[in-house]
Amino acid sequence: MIMGPSCGMILADLGADVVKIEPYPNGDNTRRLNGSGAGFFPTFNRNKRSLVLDLKSKDGKDAAQKLIDQADVLIENFRPGALDKLGFGYDAQSASNPRLIYCSLKGFLSGPYEHRAALDEVVQMMGGLAYMTGPTGRPLRAGASVNDVMGGMFAAIAILAALQERSMTGRGQLVRSALFENNVFLVAQHMLQMAVTGKPAAPLPERISAWAVYDLFDTADGEQIFVGVVSDTQWVAFCTALGLEKFLDNPDLQTNADRVLHRADFMPDIKAIFAAMTLKDALARCEEIGLPFAPIAKPQDLFDDPHVSQPGGTVDVVLPNGTPTRVPTLPIDFNGERLGLRFDIPRCGEHSVEVLRELGYAKADIDRMVVEGSVGCDGNRGEPAPLRKLA
Repeated sequence: MIMGPSCGMILADLGADVVKIEPYPNGDNTRRLNGSGAGFFPTFNRNKRSLVLDLKSKDGKDAAQKLIDQADVLIENFRPGALDKLGFGYDAQSASNPRLIYCSLKGFLSGPYEHRAALDEVVQMMGGLAYMTGPTGRPLRAGASVNDVMGGMFAAIAILAALQERSMTGRGQLVRSALFENNVFLVAQHMLQMAVTGKPAAPLPERISAWAVYDLFDTADGEQIFVGVVSDTQWVAFCTALGLEKFLDNPDLQTNADRVLHRADFMPDIKAIFAAMTLKDALARCEEIGLPFAPIAKPQDLFDDPHVSQPGGTVDVVLPNGTPTRVPTLPIDFNGERLGLRFDIPRCGEHSVEVLRELGYAKADIDRMVVEGSVGCDGNRGEPAPLRKLA
């Protein structure tokens, strides 16, 4: 639902011609999700072309095979063995197209769990991330699909590396990425904390912070601000700017390690200072000092964030229901420029006719396949759907 689509979207944003094969007749199931899944499809499927095929029909299977035979990369996000049953497994496809980079995105890499089904929630629970996020006895998944998105990102990295190797060897290979291993990578810092200190990492709400000031503070207007003071230099600037010079001469507060142990000596004063400021004033003071700081934003607030709204930070898209909106771009730039939009979010089967023509199918054959139900084409009969290109 996310890991495979995010991998394809990253490559598409980088300039690859990505053809998304969707199941006949209604396409990707995430097109119809509501609730917390309502944003899945429009977030992870821009810059792709949609081809709807019935992979269980002969014509649909043949069309998919022709496409794969000409492809540089195949990305699949099915349960283990699902594509092998259809004849599209790695062994068959590498024999047909030895230059193919075959990328499988799974729940688990090799090991005793590799045949299990997984979700982001599953691996967060079994991989320690939910434990670290919630208080003891109340494991809590992260509020975003972190393993799905990062799993897709690592898959894209592996694909790019495999393409580079192919440029030297002439041969493709199988690369894999998985949710569970991604989650283990995320919590590695907490595993190593145990190895270094001999003490298990405490959940985030109960941990002893590495920094003396790394907290949420209430402001006078009922808002909150996060502030971090993460170096001795910042501590001096912070205390000087806020009239807390008395703490600078305290022998118990000279280093960050000392201050972590003596937070009770200064934290009431800091809380009182922020409690007397409005959020606007607190943000301005922290920016003036040069501290890490943040207001507490909700996802919908980011549409109006002046930094997010800078040119290139988002692109204009049209949702399947016709509503125009904006979606964030990849968090990278090249020579100061962000990656933009080439194709809008595709309608289901919007590019089926176009892709089949590129594969050499005649108009009569495409019409027949549409009538017989092996191909879906968004109501277009023998004519390519228009590509909606936005600046």
